[in-house]
Amino acid sequence: MAGRLAVDLYCSICCEIFKDPVVLKCSHSFCKSCLQQYWCRRGVNRDCPLCRKQSVDEPVPSLTLRNLCESYALHKSEEQQEEEDLSEPLSELDQATEMCLLHGERLKLYCLVDKEPICVVCHTSKKHKWHDCCPVSEAVAEVKEKMASAVSLLQEKRNTFDQMRKSYEDNMAHIQFQARFVERRTREEFERLHNFLQAEEEVRMEALRGEEEQKCAEIRQKLEEMERKMASVSTSIKALEEEMELENIPLLCRCQDTPTRTESEGEDSAMDPVSLISVAEHVGSLAFNVWKKMRTIIKYTPVILDPNTAAPWLVLSDDLTSVCDSDQKQQLPDNPERFNPDTAVLGHVGFTSGKYAWDVNVGENTAWVVGVAKESVKRKEKVSSVLMNGFLCMYFYHQMYFAGTSPLTRLAVKSNPQKIRVLLDCDKGRVSFYNTHDNAHIYTFKHAITEKVFPYFWVGCQKFPLAVDPQEVSVMAVEYC
Repeated sequence: MAGRLAVDLYCSICCEIFKDPVVLKCSHSFCKSCLQQYWCRRGVNRDCPLCRKQSVDEPVPSLTLRNLCESYALHKSEEQQEEEDLSEPLSELDQATEMCLLHGERLKLYCLVDKEPICVVCHTSKKHKWHDCCPVSEAVAEVKEKMASAVSLLQEKRNTFDQMRKSYEDNMAHIQFQARFVERRTREEFERLHNFLQAEEEVRMEALRGEEEQKCAEIRQKLEEMERKMASVSTSIKALEEEMELENIPLLCRCQDTPTRTESEGEDSAMDPVSLISVAEHVGSLAFNVWKKMRTIIKYTPVILDPNTAAPWLVLSDDLTSVCDSDQKQQLPDNPERFNPDTAVLGHVGFTSGKYAWDVNVGENTAWVVGVAKESVKRKEKVSSVLMNGFLCMYFYHQMYFAGTSPLTRLAVKSNPQKIRVLLDCDKGRVSFYNTHDNAHIYTFKHAITEKVFPYFWVGCQKFPLAVDPQEVSVMAVEYC
C-alpha cells in the first residue's frame, strides 16, 4: 500500500512529485504548471493528458494532495539521509547502477513480469503500469532464498561427488591390492610348478646317468674279458709260431693237438649283444608323461569362489575354494555384485545350460546354505533365501535341514552329512542334493532355469569353513583301433 501511495504522488507529465497539484473533473491530477504547458501545446484542445476527456472548467487546486506530497517529500528526504548515514558511500559505478537511466530515480521497485528493477516513475509508465511489482528488498530476499536453495543443492551434489571420488579412490586402492594378491598367488603357483619340473628333470637326468653308467660298465666288463681272450690267443699264436720252426719228427709230435687248441681259443669269438640306452623311453611323449605325473600336485576344483561377490564379513582362502564367517568387517568396496549385509558369496562362473556337479565339505559347520542363486537376486538388502527370491538352496541351522521353498520345507535327513553334493541340470531345470557318503538323495528342486545361475554359499559359522572339494583329474590318451 505504501508503495502504491508513493506512485500516486507523482505527476504523470513531469514524473516528479506534484507541485501545486490540480485536479480535473475526470479525477486525474497534475502539476498546475505541467497542465498549463500541456494545454498550450495542444492549442484550443483542453483534454486530460491521461484519459483524453475534454475539460471545460478550470482545474481545481487539490490542497489534500499538496499536503500529502509535501509530507512524502519530507519523509523521503529523511529516509535518504538515514540510508546515507547507515550505509557506506557508494562508488560512482554503484550509484549509477542504483539509479534509473531513464528518470534518474532510485531503483526501488522490481517488476515481477519483466524481471527487472524499476523506479516509481517507471511504474506509472505504459510499459510497467499494469505489471505486478514488489519492493527491491523483497525481490532481493526472494532471490537470495533461491540462491541459498541452489547453493544447498550444489553442496549436496558436491558431497555426492566427494563420496563418489572417495569410492573411486577406495576402488583403485582395492584394485591395486587385488593385483598384488594375484601377482603373489601366480608367482607361488608357478614357483611350485617350476620346483616340480626341476625336481622331475633331476630325477630323469639321474635315471639317464644311472642307465648310462650301467650300460657303459657292462661294455667295460666285456672289453676286459675280450682283452683277456686276446692275450690268450696271442700266447697261442706265439707258441704255434715257435713249434712251426721245428722239423721232422718233433713237429709232427707237436702238431697233434693244434686243432684242439685252436677250437678252444675261438669258441667265444662271437660278439655278445650290447644293450643300448632306451632313448625312446626317455624322450618319447616326454611332456605328456610329465603332465600325467603332475596330477599329484595339480588340483581341479569345479567351483571357484568370486571374491568380488563376498560379503565383507567373509574370509576366503587364498585358492578361493573355501569360505568362513568372521566377526570383523573387512574394508571392501561396496560394488554392485557384492552381498551386503547377507554373509554370502557366489561361484565365479554362472550356468545357463548343461550339467554340473560339485561337492561341498560342510564338516562341523553349524549354519550354512548351499545351492544355486539366480543372477538377479537382491544383494543389498537382507532377504529370506527362498524360492521366490531366486535361490534354489538347501539350509542347515538349529540342527535342522530345510529346502528353500516358500514356505521352507523341513527335510528328513537320517545322518548328518559331512559333504553335500550339488547336481545342476540346467536343461531339465533340476537342482538336486545328495549325501556324498552313501550317495543318498536329500531333495530336488524342479524349477525352470530361465536366467544364469551361480553356485551359492552362505555361512554363519566362524569355526568351520565351507569348502569345495577338488575332483579327480584324469589324463589319458585316446587309442584308435
